[in-house]
Amino acid sequence: MLDILYEDNHCLAVNKPAGLLAQGDATGERSLVDEARDYLKSRYQKPGNVFVGLVHRLDRPTSGVVLLARTSKGADRLSAQFREGSVEKVYWAVVEGTVASEAGEWHDTLLKDERRNVVSVVPEGTPKGRPAVLAYQVLGRAPGRTWVEVRPVTGRSHQIRVQLAARGFPIVGDRKYGAKSSLTASDGGGRIALHARSITFRHPTRPESISIAAEVPANWPATRFATREAPSGSSTRAEHPGR
Repeated sequence: MLDILYEDNHCLAVNKPAGLLAQGDATGERSLVDEARDYLKSRYQKPGNVFVGLVHRLDRPTSGVVLLARTSKGADRLSAQFREGSVEKVYWAVVEGTVASEAGEWHDTLLKDERRNVVSVVPEGTPKGRPAVLAYQVLGRAPGRTWVEVRPVTGRSHQIRVQLAARGFPIVGDRKYGAKSSLTASDGGGRIALHARSITFRHPTRPESISIAAEVPANWPATRFATREAPSGSSTRAEHPGR
């Protein structure tokens, strides 16, 4: 059953579980779009096809907020916001290693190997390389692990995973990018400790800004972190992210 976070005539936001494809591929496996379409058909007793527009994506092993459009007008306007970079996306990640600086911004050039579906950090000026900017803040620390909040300024494929791994901080469970640890998603497949915590966007038909947050799932790493200040602003110690 879908975890619905927000719904109106033009928008549908859900908390995607890790392991679920955002959109169907050659495997023919069910996807988030399939689940959303079935939900809307059942809820509103709609016969025939139901429009569901996927305006952005999360990698299969990542959980968190995904915004969908219920109308073509909504899809066009929301997609434009993602292209222009006006949508604010916040992620939580648990990484291997200790991130020394409390906050900062990383600038890299990324190159995607389409055949292998792997992204690498390459020297600036590399043909087909694309600039990537990622802002981060440390939220908590535990032995051998760091809990970070990251805000991608650009929207590149695998950007967060690659920029963290390139500095020696692979996301827990992300064996593809060098993690030593493994994690299991609720469906029994692999997941990584990356969660799309929140998204803020302009409503496609109304003059208002909407912010939507998603709690971390039960299969999030059960690590307790010593924190100087919780994300809510209250002082705390030994916080579990999102709990």
